[in-house]
Amino acid sequence: MIRIDSIWLATQPMDMRAGTDTALARVVAVFGAAKPHCAYLFANRRANRMKVLVHESFFQLLKRERIKRKIYTTRQDARGDVFDYIEMFYNPKRRHSFNNQLTPVEFEKRYAASLESV
Repeated sequence: MIRIDSIWLATQPMDMRAGTDTALARVVAVFGAAKPHCAYLFANRRANRMKVLVHESFFQLLKRERIKRKIYTTRQDARGDVFDYIEMFYNPKRRHSFNNQLTPVEFEKRYAASLESV
């Protein structure tokens, strides 16, 4: 599940054959940067097709803290390293402001305990 705090609708039509890089470039041109937890909607000229770009801050962290620091020789090495980052660091150790400064693992434990006490 991805938390979305705000949705922005583009006023200029966009070619639906364009990729996410083009959509992101348009967002950066208008807003200066894509904001975490925001969805950006783009429509074609007839407004019968939509493209949605959702920006999640997790992927920024993953790129900055892990992927850009390494060169992977195989796809399997990259998958293993990303799995290690998520399961060994991000979920059990990294605190999140959205979870009242709890790690995702601690937040889930408290949530499960609150369900059992009901």
